[in-house]
Amino acid sequence: MHQREAKSDLASSGGARGGKMALDAAQASATPAIAATARILAQLKDQPGPLLPVLHAVQHELGCIPAEAVQTIAEALNLSRAEVHGVITFYPHFRSEPAARHTLEVCRAESCQSMGGEHLAAHARAKLGCDFHASAPDGSFTLEPVYCLGLCAQSPAVMIDGQPHARVTPDKLDRLLARAQETTA
Repeated sequence: MHQREAKSDLASSGGARGGKMALDAAQASATPAIAATARILAQLKDQPGPLLPVLHAVQHELGCIPAEAVQTIAEALNLSRAEVHGVITFYPHFRSEPAARHTLEVCRAESCQSMGGEHLAAHARAKLGCDFHASAPDGSFTLEPVYCLGLCAQSPAVMIDGQPHARVTPDKLDRLLARAQETTA
């Protein structure tokens, strides 16, 4: 029996144009998202396991990880677009579309569930007119699930724009949402 040696497909592995050449081309790009991604890559690409830190930094700067950034990241790190996309879609924290002006995270962990979290989540979906991982039609809030805010003794909990709130009822949530909207009005 004759065995064949497996060969890597450079085009699908990111190796066809990866590394320094890809990063140099991205840094010269006229597209702001690609240029920002290239700047971040230049700072972080040499650390061990750079993909997650790069994705976090890109999302922090751009508000999301746009499709053109995926290609740039893949090429610079010698990964396939599928590998980068797989990581982005695996972790719910990463988004490919910009978030709304405010972010509401509703705790979905067991403690919050046992203290009325499901009812609170249903209220939030109805109030905002969207489901989890989506934004309200008016662009005011993005609704996200979170799986523990560390406020288990004070359940149910939510976080609005990075600020945690405990013992949240539907009425309290309405007041918190109104207060958040007042800060941008």
